[in-house]
Amino acid sequence: MKEVPRSLRLPVEVDERLSRLATATGRSKSYYLRELVTAGIDDLEYAYGLVAHAEAIRAGQRETRPLDELMSEMEISREELDATPDQPA
Repeated sequence: MKEVPRSLRLPVEVDERLSRLATATGRSKSYYLRELVTAGIDDLEYAYGLVAHAEAIRAGQRETRPLDELMSEMEISREELDATPDQPA
């Protein structure tokens, strides 16, 4: 994967924690920053996607359906929906 340089400012406390982690593990601070950004971008994209979807629903730009209608279409009973995994319906 091709990489591009980036610059960011961190609070002193965070940089100190990052330094301790890097020293303790023998890895570079850059390594951990890449790991954090790579792992965190998925979570951020998902969260902001949910927000955008909710806003589109509120704005009437997305169709919604009642839960009862979906359950009927999928042939799921209320008892099945309410059952926990260790309690059969």
